[in-house]
Amino acid sequence: MFNKFLRENKISAAILTVIRLYLGYSWFTAGFHKLTGGFDAAGFLKGAIANPVKGPDGNMVYSWYVHFLDSFALPNIDVFNFIVPWGETLIGLGLLLGCLTTAAMFFGLVMNFSFFLAGTVSHNPTDIFLGFIILAAGFNAGKYGLDRWVVPFIRKTVGKAKVTA
Repeated sequence: MFNKFLRENKISAAILTVIRLYLGYSWFTAGFHKLTGGFDAAGFLKGAIANPVKGPDGNMVYSWYVHFLDSFALPNIDVFNFIVPWGETLIGLGLLLGCLTTAAMFFGLVMNFSFFLAGTVSHNPTDIFLGFIILAAGFNAGKYGLDRWVVPFIRKTVGKAKVTA
């Protein structure tokens, strides 16, 4: 019943628009500041590796993630220095404009969880909670945005591609 309200109701679409704009502004400004102010993830990654999330017993909770940061992310820091600020900016734009909203929110959640696994709490739990609401709402979250025109166009284009294939 709640899922139907979230996915189909006009009042829900309006509430989702407010949530979407809030998250979009947060993502866009974070990414834009990184793009214009210079950004280097190396310090953050080194800190996450040196001080991993530990449980009550003192053992690492996400040792697999620390291994990923140490063996893949840090050696490829130039890639991460590119994708983090551009990813945040594009996620923010997608949410602000309501364009490809569910895709933008999916990648936003991936980034939120990445920061969370690295030990940064900050506003990530709130963003994750609101992000799952946007993701669960699907098309209705971008109904009052560009998705109103973009999603039907994509469906029509993909439908034609399936017929000719």
